[in-house]
Amino acid sequence: MDKMESLNHTKWDCKYHVVFIPKNRRKLLYAELRKYLGEVFRSLALQKDSRIEEGHLMVDHVHMMIAIPPKHPVSQVVGYIKGKSAIHLARVYAERKRNFTGQSFWARGYFVSTVGRDEEMIRNYIRHQEQEDERLDQLGLWR
Repeated sequence: MDKMESLNHTKWDCKYHVVFIPKNRRKLLYAELRKYLGEVFRSLALQKDSRIEEGHLMVDHVHMMIAIPPKHPVSQVVGYIKGKSAIHLARVYAERKRNFTGQSFWARGYFVSTVGRDEEMIRNYIRHQEQEDERLDQLGLWR
């Protein structure tokens, strides 16, 4: 956790909390695709010299804590992950083999926040988000 990374002339520890959603918050994705998306996200992050530290796929959104070196803009890495994962999902699961750009899977935009000193709090938030959502849904039943 407190390990500094290195580039040729830089020591860095840049971690970001990123959240994005499927278009129209579609819930179809998480039935069977959920188990494969984590590995797809991890391999795509590695292609941009980044590393997903924590991640959780919720029913209608994705949470991840990602370490991105300062030589890559956060928007470029997140855009790459969203774009390439949409193409991968279309080719593998929607059986569109050619000329598909994946333009309609993820919604435009995302939320990003620097992690900084609150790394352990963010890790716990990502790990326990699903249980917290279920608890809040249960409380809503009494209204």
